[in-house]
Amino acid sequence: METQSINRSHGGAQGVYTHTSSVTGTQMTFSVYVPPHEEGARLPVLWYLSGLTCTHANVTEKGEFRRACAEQGVVFIAPDTSPRGEGVPDDPNGDYDFGLGAGFYVDATEAPFAEHYKMRSYIEEELPALIAERFPVDMSRQSITGHSMGGHGALTIALRNPGRFRSVSAFAPIASPLNCPWGEKALGGYIGEDRAAWRAYDACALIEDGARVPEILIDQGEGDSFLETQLIPERLAAACETADIDLTLRMQPGYDHSYYFISTFMAEHVAWHAARLKQVG
Repeated sequence: METQSINRSHGGAQGVYTHTSSVTGTQMTFSVYVPPHEEGARLPVLWYLSGLTCTHANVTEKGEFRRACAEQGVVFIAPDTSPRGEGVPDDPNGDYDFGLGAGFYVDATEAPFAEHYKMRSYIEEELPALIAERFPVDMSRQSITGHSMGGHGALTIALRNPGRFRSVSAFAPIASPLNCPWGEKALGGYIGEDRAAWRAYDACALIEDGARVPEILIDQGEGDSFLETQLIPERLAAACETADIDLTLRMQPGYDHSYYFISTFMAEHVAWHAARLKQVG
């Protein structure tokens, strides 16, 4: 692991790091904010997964999470959204919603993407092991959140790994990739034509198939241009109601899909996760 930068912020340290991933076969970049803490302390962790076209830098520079994380004593981790570098295949048409910046947090099985696009294994296995080794964290206290494609990632990772995360939330998540253009393109391209295999990457399908988390918090802008065609939160609401999962879906009037929206409600999400991360047991 190599340190690219460290900046003092709210009494803590905002770092950006790179390492060679054995999972993706590429250099990967991620950011970690470590709040002020006593020497020897082990801190709870909040993972943030970013959306289409983003890198670690979008939330790191625009997310406005550091004050809240410093106040709550929570480490904030922001990985990249896809492998990058020479030889990593991209969308053949140059579209933004597939390939570089659009890994969809899946382990691809289709050529030519299967070699490098292993974002599920990277987020679920490799990066947590590195974080546990190199940072002052308590990995028994983890939560996860994300935006758009990253909201999809946060929900599906939490549902596939019951008990790992104390809490899960999302900002404008892609609620059901099986039923929207972004998801159909990504899952078809990465996983293949067998739609049954897609169900492991769809929060609604995972819930229908028996996966559970105790509760979910979602903020969604009512002015989001992707709301009706790509995000379809009503499907998630219906799945949670049937499964008796406590879903708090807050529709926010006038807000769009941007970091102006995310940053407005970020501190509330950090506090919501922190309350659960601090619970005993």
